[in-house]
Amino acid sequence: MEVAGPAPATISIACFTLILMVVSGGASAPRHLRLPVSSSNYLTNEEHWINQTLDHFSPYDHRQFKQRYYEYLDHFRAPNGPIFLKICGESACNGITNDYLGVLAKKFGAVVVSLEHRYYGKSSPFQSLTTENLGYLSSKQALFDLAVFRQYYQASSNPILCTLSDWKILTRKVKKEGKDKCVTVANLHMLLFQAFALSEVSLRSCGRGHQILLSLSAWFRLKFPHLTCGSLASSAVVLAVYNFTDFDKQIGESAGPECKSVLQEITRLVDQKLGTNEKALKTLFSAAELKNDGDFLYFLADAAVTAFQYGNPDKVCVPLLEAKKAGKDLVEAYATYVKEYYVKSLGVSVETYNQQHLKKTALSSDRLCVLNSFGFLRLTDNLINQVIINGRYHLDLCKNVFGEGISPDVTATNLYYGGTRIAGSKIIFTNGSQDPWRHASKQTSSPEAEMPSYIITCHNCGHGTDMRGCPQSPLVPGGDAKNCSSTDAVNKLRQQIIEHIDLWLSQCRGSGRSSM
Repeated sequence: MEVAGPAPATISIACFTLILMVVSGGASAPRHLRLPVSSSNYLTNEEHWINQTLDHFSPYDHRQFKQRYYEYLDHFRAPNGPIFLKICGESACNGITNDYLGVLAKKFGAVVVSLEHRYYGKSSPFQSLTTENLGYLSSKQALFDLAVFRQYYQASSNPILCTLSDWKILTRKVKKEGKDKCVTVANLHMLLFQAFALSEVSLRSCGRGHQILLSLSAWFRLKFPHLTCGSLASSAVVLAVYNFTDFDKQIGESAGPECKSVLQEITRLVDQKLGTNEKALKTLFSAAELKNDGDFLYFLADAAVTAFQYGNPDKVCVPLLEAKKAGKDLVEAYATYVKEYYVKSLGVSVETYNQQHLKKTALSSDRLCVLNSFGFLRLTDNLINQVIINGRYHLDLCKNVFGEGISPDVTATNLYYGGTRIAGSKIIFTNGSQDPWRHASKQTSSPEAEMPSYIITCHNCGHGTDMRGCPQSPLVPGGDAKNCSSTDAVNKLRQQIIEHIDLWLSQCRGSGRSSM
């Protein structure tokens, strides 16, 4: 296939931000589920680098750091293929995940690029992540990272994009037997797909798992509308909340009356055993290193929440209900679930709940303290969290790990970004019905601003179902929805996403503006 016309063709790069959470966790932002690095899990894991500015807001600080990114070109179709920018979140970004984004890229003939979030994986500005060095870890800095990367990628793509008769792309050049046909990229229209959005001074998860990164897609479109054609904010948490009680309420609803009752009974039994034989109890869960009872109880709570949040409710409920009916020891049954599923299958490390460990390392790759700007302290109804897990626990944890002066300022965050009243445009908000984080997302549409909001309703529709399917782990290639209890609901939403992207891309191209 050859490009017609003597003039350089225009490549539309649609900048759509994707927020996908692969996390466990409770009300502090979800914890990412680790994907084994294999060819089936990633479209590509070939690393590229950009020299990124450390402080975008200082006219005097010119320090830079290496920021990792990835690009996938196999589905690119010149001259009008867009670019999909997938935002990585609060963990190491080891490649471009082989989920539904790959399907969208093939449909639209798009390039996919993905930028690793500062301070994660190989993109940390400092070797020592002290509290002082974490001062450059904020949502505002992250948004400017994306803007700089967008401009950098467009400029670096301008010189050449060569095409091959069979359109097979080899890195950035595609060679045709005998000669090269190169296309100058004049305009790059970009669509943003959010993988995860990080929040203000996301230090460590003062609480379980972390979700704030899910907002960056929506916020980038809000703050840099001239650089994008639109945004997909999948399971995007845009409202900062101090007392996030709706989280556990949703877990209770998702569990159903029987499973909820068993979880509450386990909570009572654990409390009793903690008071009579603490050592034996913690050893039963292979968590004897968690000397702080609050850390231990939070670990147990996280293990349950993960199953509901990421579309695997039967993993926790079925064995517990069977144990209850058989008259077996419920605490032992729960310990088996925690060790076999949460720790062994999902690869969660017990030490990431240990305050003493966190104090030494200053930052855990996936447990960031979103306390400074977003709150999400879960003051719960005792479904799966004991009384000891309260606001004071969270505040003391951050004080112990990071020192004095860390407290949430949710009012300022919501004032800056707008919360659920975000004044953006052309942003798709999607949420799974069983995802507790949806209560801090935008769940109502704003047609006048072209900001549709969709909720996928099914028994195991959790966090990021639109991109990952059900459950999030293990990953089903292409994000196939075959394991969702309502495949039709997922596919219907995906068709609506396609229609929005198609419309916004055509409008972007019609305007003739560069919108990577």
